[in-house]
Amino acid sequence: MNQANTSPTLDALFQRILARKPDAVALVDPINKQRVTGRPPMRLTYAEADRVISALAAHFIDAGLPAHSVIAVQLPNTIEFVLTVLAAHRAGLVVAVFPLLWRQSELVAALNRTSARAIVTMSKIDGVIHSDLAMNAAAEAFSIRHVCGFGSDLPEGMYSLDQSIAKPSRSTRGLMPDGRKAAIVSFDVTADGFRAVPRTHLSLIAGGLAISLESDLPQGVNMMSAFLPSSFAGLAATVVTWLLSGGTLALHHPFDADALEQQLAEFACDTLIAPAQLALRLDEGDLASRLPNLRYVLGMWRAPEQVASSASWKTRDIEMTDVYLFGEAGLFAVRRTAADGSPGPVKPGRQGAPREQPGSSIAGEVLVTPKGTLGLRGPMVVLAAYAPPPPPSDSLMPAAPRDYVDTEYAVRLDRAQDTISITAPPAGVMAVGGYRFLAQDLHEWSRRLGQGALLTALPDRLSGHRLAGRAMDNARAREALAELGLNPLMVEAFRDRASSGG
Repeated sequence: MNQANTSPTLDALFQRILARKPDAVALVDPINKQRVTGRPPMRLTYAEADRVISALAAHFIDAGLPAHSVIAVQLPNTIEFVLTVLAAHRAGLVVAVFPLLWRQSELVAALNRTSARAIVTMSKIDGVIHSDLAMNAAAEAFSIRHVCGFGSDLPEGMYSLDQSIAKPSRSTRGLMPDGRKAAIVSFDVTADGFRAVPRTHLSLIAGGLAISLESDLPQGVNMMSAFLPSSFAGLAATVVTWLLSGGTLALHHPFDADALEQQLAEFACDTLIAPAQLALRLDEGDLASRLPNLRYVLGMWRAPEQVASSASWKTRDIEMTDVYLFGEAGLFAVRRTAADGSPGPVKPGRQGAPREQPGSSIAGEVLVTPKGTLGLRGPMVVLAAYAPPPPPSDSLMPAAPRDYVDTEYAVRLDRAQDTISITAPPAGVMAVGGYRFLAQDLHEWSRRLGQGALLTALPDRLSGHRLAGRAMDNARAREALAELGLNPLMVEAFRDRASSGG
């Protein structure tokens, strides 16, 4: 079987670009990387990136990680993230992407759920010692055999990936690229609880195609991503669209407004990928004169029910595309109307392919389920991960298998206009930015804090919800939540408002 008969992987896409233009710039670090990680920013050509990817892949092979085993990655939005993902795939591994907000309790749960063999992190990110978090989580996960990281001052027992790059091994693994194999595992929370969502390379590429086709991105674009890649949507919108375009991917670790505009101008970026609210805020000024090279903006909506009521896009010389995100279930993109910059209509049916070509669905399909919620199906959707629970054993009629995933977002169908309006998020699931959790978990966390403590989620226009807490002693409540291994959103809900100015 030769390579021409196999389906593409992310690394195969990378190597196709490498063969065409090895000396072109591939990846650019945030200009404020030194502040975020303590490491100087880098800029790599495709040939330079390829050498690092091969060195990291050799390290994973030499570490004894079997082909198709899971390696967990918790890294910032820097070059190291992209290089590690591609290196893991070159070594035949599956990448589990961990959000940066996760702390010990969530890390341990995800490591055990995926039986991960290794974890990769950075020594510190935004002042947080992530290397210690990884070591502590690994101690509680029986499957972990290898812990490694980038940066200085790594704890004892953590392997330095910088040394592996400086003195690379030549170990390789003879694997034929096959896009049907698992590529990533991301994590979602639905009304049924926490779940791992594995995806193949083809599923991941379908997500990137849905975005690049709708936004009509040309080949060779200079992209700037200010959206964290530690999710299906983040990977599809950044890494996959970059590999499909064959251009340059510059990264911004959210969020520093001045640094972002400086990067966009300095690198003459023509494409920006960012949270939609941030993009709309940039558009409030004279965006075209400030950033004359910018031509395309991809606005990522973690709260897709807010798109319809969002502000119009003002800058006529820059095309805005809304990317609707439904947790880890899937996504679709809709370009804004050129006339007035309002959100484009969401229509049921195939996404990412011309409607006049029957059976040519490239990315996915949008539908209204019998219970009035939004359903997704197609190549990017992982049906098994979202399969409904089996019926009770005494049921006489087995439930028919579903060929779509129910996102649980409430919708209204306008039959006259053939459009869908998303009206409400899933019941019982709270979202704070990209972090999702069950409403009932708030009561459990409050209970652990003792009498008089309250933790609640309040509606927020920008992030969906925000957390607020009240306790007899806020400082002690913060300490207790941190000791439970909960993430900073929970801990900072109990900040003292008077001292914070809020």
